[in-house]
Amino acid sequence: MPKVTVRYWAAAKAAAGMAEEPYEAVTLAEALAGVRERHPGELERVLLRCSFLVDGDPVGTRGHETVRLADGGTVEVLPPFAGG
Repeated sequence: MPKVTVRYWAAAKAAAGMAEEPYEAVTLAEALAGVRERHPGELERVLLRCSFLVDGDPVGTRGHETVRLADGGTVEVLPPFAGG
């Protein structure tokens, strides 16, 4: 099972109460299910508005169950940002 680091930014970081944490998951969907299980409540709501990067690549509209994770990889959880 791949071991990945999930990094939280902005509102996701505040809701998780931490900047990053490890997960074991084969797909992005599995990793996010683990996040929801560990952090029920506000982070679940924030995730609905987030976009994701996997190893620096935008996930976009791909189904999360189709996005495979690599051992040692990184998932970035990016809430909408204001400004620019």
